[in-house]
Amino acid sequence: AQNSISYKGSGNYTFTERTDLRRYDNGKYTGLLSREIRSFIVQKENLYDGNFYVWQETRRNMQRQLPGINEAIPSVFKIASDGSFTMLQDNGYPTFRSFPCYPQQKISKGEKWTASSVRVVDPMNTGEFTRIPFTAEYTYLKDDVYNGTEVYIVSAKWATRYGFLSAAEVPADTEGDPLLDRATGSHSATIAISKESGAALVVRDTVDESFFYKDGRKVDFKGTISLFTNYPPAVDRKKIITSVKKEKLPPAEVPVEETPAGLKISIKNLQFKPDSDQLLESEKERLDKIASVLLNAKDSSFLVEGHTASTGNPSGEMSLSIKRARAIASELSKRGIPAEKFICKGWGATKPIADNSTPEGMAQNRRVEITILE
Repeated sequence: AQNSISYKGSGNYTFTERTDLRRYDNGKYTGLLSREIRSFIVQKENLYDGNFYVWQETRRNMQRQLPGINEAIPSVFKIASDGSFTMLQDNGYPTFRSFPCYPQQKISKGEKWTASSVRVVDPMNTGEFTRIPFTAEYTYLKDDVYNGTEVYIVSAKWATRYGFLSAAEVPADTEGDPLLDRATGSHSATIAISKESGAALVVRDTVDESFFYKDGRKVDFKGTISLFTNYPPAVDRKKIITSVKKEKLPPAEVPVEETPAGLKISIKNLQFKPDSDQLLESEKERLDKIASVLLNAKDSSFLVEGHTASTGNPSGEMSLSIKRARAIASELSKRGIPAEKFICKGWGATKPIADNSTPEGMAQNRRVEITILE
C-alpha cells in the first residue's frame, strides 16, 4: 500500500535535542560532551514561535547543571507540508531544519527519496553558529506504534561536506564561524513520524564527524544526537481563574487572559528599587498569592516575560527587563515552584500597553507576564 507523508501542524509542542558525543581534539580523546537543549514552541496560525534554552551540559565527565532558571533564546519559523523550514528569526536554533523532509508523491515500504536540509553547528561552543546544508537519502522502512501513536519508521543517511572547493553546491556560510575551514562526516538516523500530524516524534542520529579550523585545530565527534517532540500537559484553566479570585488579586493589577501559548497572568506596576531588579518588601505578599495560583499547574512550564517603561535607553531597558523576569522567577521558586520550570525572556520597552509619557502609563508598562505553557 502507498502512503502519503506530510506535515499537518501539531499545535503547541516541546522539542528536546540531546547530544551524547565523544570528543577528540587533534586525535586525542578529551571527554564526553552531553548537552540537552529544550524548547517550547507555540503555533500561531502558520508560524511557529519558539523559546529555546540549554538545559544541561556535561564536559570531561564533569556535570554542570545550568542555573535552574532558564533564559530563552527566541526562534520563529514556518514549516511547509513537506517539512521544509523558512527561518524568520534565527539565533542558531533549532539546529536541524527541514529535517525530516517528505516526498511530494505517495510511497510504499522500501522506497527511497532524497531532500535538502540544513544543520546548524557550533563545535567549539563559542556562540558562532555555522549552517551546513546537506542532502539526505530517506527510506520508508515500516509502520509501527510509538508511545501509543501510529508512526512511519523511516531511515535517513547523509554525509557532512562543508568548505570543500569541489563541493561548489555547498557554499560557505558567510554568517558562520569565520575560523571553521571545512567539515566532513557521516550520519545515519532512524525516525518515527506521526501518521496523524507528520511530526517527527523521535529521531536517533548516529554521528561521526570532523571539523577542521584555519589555525590547524581538528575536532572529532562520535556518538548520538536524539531529537524528541512532546506535547505539554493540559491546564485546568477554570481552576486557575478560580484561584486568582480566591487570592483576591484585583483584575486591574493582575489581569488574566487566554493566549495561543496558554493562560497569561500579568503583574502590573511591579515595585522594584529604581533601575534595579531588587523587589520592594511590599511585593512579597502579592508574589505569595501568585505562587499559590501557579501551584495549581505544577506539571506545567512557565514563560516569564519582563517589560520596562521607556527611559530612552533601549539596551539598558532590555537588560533590566531580563533581570526583573529572572528576579520574579527566583522569588516564585522560593515559594515551591521548581526553578527549572521557568523560562525567562526580556522585552525592554518594546511592548508598551500604556502611554509612556505619564507616570500612570509608565507604571502600567513596568510589568512581568507569566504564561502557563500548554
